[in-house]
Amino acid sequence: MGLRILCVSAAAVALAVVTASAQTKTTMSGKCNKADVQQSIPAGDLQGHVFMLAQGKCTVTGDVSGAAGKEGAYSSHSEATPTHLKEWGVYTVTFDNGDKIYYNYQGVGTMKDGALQSETNKYQIASGTGKMKDLKGSGGCKLTGTSDGGVDYSCSGEYTSGGAAMAKP
Repeated sequence: MGLRILCVSAAAVALAVVTASAQTKTTMSGKCNKADVQQSIPAGDLQGHVFMLAQGKCTVTGDVSGAAGKEGAYSSHSEATPTHLKEWGVYTVTFDNGDKIYYNYQGVGTMKDGALQSETNKYQIASGTGKMKDLKGSGGCKLTGTSDGGVDYSCSGEYTSGGAAMAKP
């Protein structure tokens, strides 16, 4: 009986090591221009409290599974006060091979004079196309507002595909 428990325990440890090593780290960065489409409505309770919808395009630097990021696009909804922001959205990255990854994200940030100063968010891979279809992953980003109304961003996270890490060339 003791040997059986030892073997099961060893198998569980081996599985945990394989699972932990199956994740591949990735980083991406870029710049999002001022939103192409943006609508804002007052919440009606406090001065400067608004609900917003926005959509825009971004540059992307980084790779996933050997494919280089080509361009990004976001659609978001947010709630802002003169000093704080809460945001939720979908970010789509198109890669040089035509495949896409769709990320769901949510973040919080600081505002000043109606402009984003900084934001941190957490993301999860929702789905993908082509080689990216079976990816699972998550991570986080740091964003900094720019004087032209856009943002610079830097993200890091991990991903897996079908329980195994995607090989990098």
